[in-house]
Amino acid sequence: MTLVGTELADRVLGGWLGRIAGTTLGRPVARGDHGTRDRIDRYVRQASALPLTDHLPADDGPGEEFRPRPGGRRRVRGPIHGSVRDDDVDYAILGLHLLETHGFSFSTEQVGDLWLLRLPYLQTFTAERAAYRNLAQGLRPPLTATYENPYQEWTGALIRADIYGWTCPGLPRRAAFLARRDAVLSHTGNGVYGSMWAAALISAAFTASTVRDTLDTALTVIPASSRLARVVRRVLALHETRMAWEDTLTTLSEETAGLGRLHTVPNAAVLTAGLLYGDGDFTRTVTLTVRGGLDTDANGAIAGSVAGVLCGAAAVPARWKDPLEDTVRSAVFGFDGVGISELATRTVALAEAGTAA
Repeated sequence: MTLVGTELADRVLGGWLGRIAGTTLGRPVARGDHGTRDRIDRYVRQASALPLTDHLPADDGPGEEFRPRPGGRRRVRGPIHGSVRDDDVDYAILGLHLLETHGFSFSTEQVGDLWLLRLPYLQTFTAERAAYRNLAQGLRPPLTATYENPYQEWTGALIRADIYGWTCPGLPRRAAFLARRDAVLSHTGNGVYGSMWAAALISAAFTASTVRDTLDTALTVIPASSRLARVVRRVLALHETRMAWEDTLTTLSEETAGLGRLHTVPNAAVLTAGLLYGDGDFTRTVTLTVRGGLDTDANGAIAGSVAGVLCGAAAVPARWKDPLEDTVRSAVFGFDGVGISELATRTVALAEAGTAA
C-alpha cells in the first residue's frame, strides 16, 4: 500500500507532532539517576495524576527527587507555550535539511559537514559531541565514531532516525539504509542498529495494520544475533504471556543491568514495551514509555513519532498538540521558530519525491 495526498500528509504531521509532544512530556524527568521508573511514578502518584493522561503535573513534592529538572517548568501542565528547544527535535530538523540539501544519496561526510555548519557544539552531547570534536580536528568517518568516544552504543543515533522513516513511508529497508549512513558518523554496533531499527519502525508504521506488525518488520533490518534484536524479541515474548507492563519492565531492567541509563539496548526495551502495551493509543503509548524511565525524552519522542504516524495528526488528542502552538524552538541555525506544519509539508515533499524516484 502506498500512501499519498492528504493521508500521507496527516500521518507525517502526526509523526512530527508526536515526536515533539513526546519530547516535551519526557524532558522534565530526564534527570539521570533521578529519572527512574519508580521515582517518576512516585512523583506522578503524589500529584494524583495516575494513570497519566496528560503532560506531567507541576508539583514540587516534599523532596528533591520529585522535582522536574531545571527548565522543566516550561514543559509541565499549564506553562507550555510552543515547543521548547531539545536535541531530540534538533536532529529531526537537521536531517530534513540534510535531505533537502543533498538528497537521498547524501554521504556520511556530508552529515558531518552539516553538523559543523548548522549545529552549535555546546548543543551536542555524548557520542555526537565526541564525533563533532573529531570532525573539528580533521578526522573523517568512521574514525569520527571510534576515536576517544566511549558512547558509541548510546541513544544518540537512535534519536536521529525519524526523518528517514517519515520520508520512506512503507519502505523500512530503505529507511534503515539511510539511517545507517547517518549513524556511523558517531556510533557503532548496537548504536547503529538502534538507528536502523527506529527508522524501520517509523517507516513500517505508515502501512502496518498493528503495532506488533511494525515491531516485527523493524526486527528484519538488524542482525538477529545482536543484543538489540534479542532484547526486543524478549519484550515481545513477555508481552505474549500477558505479563503486566510493570513486571515486564522489571524483568528487562534486571536482564540489562549494567549497560547504563543511556545505552541503546535498555532504552529499546522500554520503548518496545511502551508501544506494545500502548497498543496504538497515542496517549497511553507516550505516557507508558516516559513512565518507563531511562532516556525519557528520547524514548517519549520515538514513541510519539510511531504513535503519531499510526493514528495521524487528526487523531492526536488536542491536549498534546495544541500547547505546541505550531512552533518549534531549535538550535539548528536558520530554523528557530519554524512552524511544525511547515516542517511536515517539507517532509511530505521529500517523501513523495523519494517514492517517485
